[in-house]
Amino acid sequence: MSRWLARFLLSLCLLIASCGGDGCGSGACSSTGGPTDIQLEVEDFIAGLEKPWDIAWLPDGTVLVTERPGRLNVYVDGVSAAPFVVAPADVVPRGEGGMMGLEVDPDFASNGYVYICTTSNAGGDNDVRLLRLTLRTTDGGAVLAREDIVTGMPYSTGRHSGCRPRFGPDGWLWVGTGDAAIGTKPQDDDSLGGKVLRIGRDGAAATGNAGGFRWFSNGHRNIQGMAFRSDGIGISAEHGPSIDDEINLLVRGNFGWDPVPGYNESVPMTDLEKFPDAVPAVWSSGSPTLALAGATFLEGSAWGNWNGALAVATLRAEHLHIYAIDSEGKVTGDERAIENQGRLRTPRQGPDGLLYITNDGGSGDGKVLRVTPVPAPVADEP
Repeated sequence: MSRWLARFLLSLCLLIASCGGDGCGSGACSSTGGPTDIQLEVEDFIAGLEKPWDIAWLPDGTVLVTERPGRLNVYVDGVSAAPFVVAPADVVPRGEGGMMGLEVDPDFASNGYVYICTTSNAGGDNDVRLLRLTLRTTDGGAVLAREDIVTGMPYSTGRHSGCRPRFGPDGWLWVGTGDAAIGTKPQDDDSLGGKVLRIGRDGAAATGNAGGFRWFSNGHRNIQGMAFRSDGIGISAEHGPSIDDEINLLVRGNFGWDPVPGYNESVPMTDLEKFPDAVPAVWSSGSPTLALAGATFLEGSAWGNWNGALAVATLRAEHLHIYAIDSEGKVTGDERAIENQGRLRTPRQGPDGLLYITNDGGSGDGKVLRVTPVPAPVADEP
């Protein structure tokens, strides 16, 4: 058995240890690839936003959207009404930083927790941190408490700020971080930059992390997307330099990014010469890059042969990229969709089974799109 396969199987066991259900429907949870057998109806869901970054839902259907300039919009009265806005004064919206990734606690109904990645000046020196807000949506909305459960994620000029939180099926909170364009961070065990964190609700290291660290894997450049499929497969989507954006499996190990001395972006994304045991990507863009961003798995029979596929937004390439992924996490095919909506930031499947995508428009041009799959018409027999 190869070291890579052993790592994959170990990580998969960690992910599915407490996972049940069959979100992909009957049979193995994998997408078949090939030309799609559905069509996509795309419409505006929320308009008038500025750099919308992430989207999530509370159990009662309340929609949450972060905007990078520093706002969490809580649509307590539906998306057609003005939202309750959470705007922490310490957010630093510079470069790629600001208010970024968003996640709702699976136990929100009992604890009220919402997690937000943000760049902050609350500690004096700027850093990237993960906030845990206790949110109440009755009486127009209110923040009852704030805890900064992870601080000190590196920040320099605003480049490579990450930062994407997602709960895994193992019950732990996974957070993809950026290296802040500081060459030593991805391989520095004591830094949270260029890592995948795996932590508890209080920010402490999860059980099973190597060495007792809060991070699960290292050697990353700038993780933008994280997603989990109902069978336990987890992936990250990551920005490369001038080549090789990557789709990576969420497995324990070193992913081989080490841009030293200085910040040398000519080195390989996965440097197998320097790190022979580095975890290889399951997909690389080559050149040019697409600027991969957020990611989500599409699940449900309405998605046809995209049921179980990975949907990844692209910023530079301005489309939604669809990856067929088998039960072992291998990419067996890919194709493009939604190529007329500008820079796309974050796709996420909603509780209604539809797909919602934030774009990267600024100055009121930002929006959330709603995507409905419908059966493709059957061609008439000749």
